[in-house]
Amino acid sequence: MNNEATDRKPIRSLDEALDRCQALGMRLSKQRRFVLELLWQQQEHLSAREIYNRLNQMGKDIGHTSVYQNLEALSDEGIIECVERSDGRLYGNISDPHSHVNCIDTHQILDVHVELPAELIQHIEAQTGVRITSYSIDFFGYRQPEAS
Repeated sequence: MNNEATDRKPIRSLDEALDRCQALGMRLSKQRRFVLELLWQQQEHLSAREIYNRLNQMGKDIGHTSVYQNLEALSDEGIIECVERSDGRLYGNISDPHSHVNCIDTHQILDVHVELPAELIQHIEAQTGVRITSYSIDFFGYRQPEAS
């Protein structure tokens, strides 16, 4: 994917996320680690409430406010992804530009990396007069039945 606008290296692992926090001077509290570890373990987009519930089910000592504050701080710094939906925000672990497949029946959001042909990018640039430096695409559909 064309990624010229992003001067930061993509975060591809929990260790890289923790390193980025330290490089930015963010305190790595146990609550912040809990949130990051959960997002990297689950590999899905979750609401703040789902994150809170899952952490508490795992016996992690963290309050609602702490979950919300950590999610905001991490997403503001580009360490995690925040997806705005009509029913609220969802958080995921991929921070580099990418696209989403939105499953209408399950409400899941799946991360995909899509690279558009250079000719299409050039056509869009010519049509709009805007130099494209990054992009993401939202796909919507229904889960296909399993073949038997």
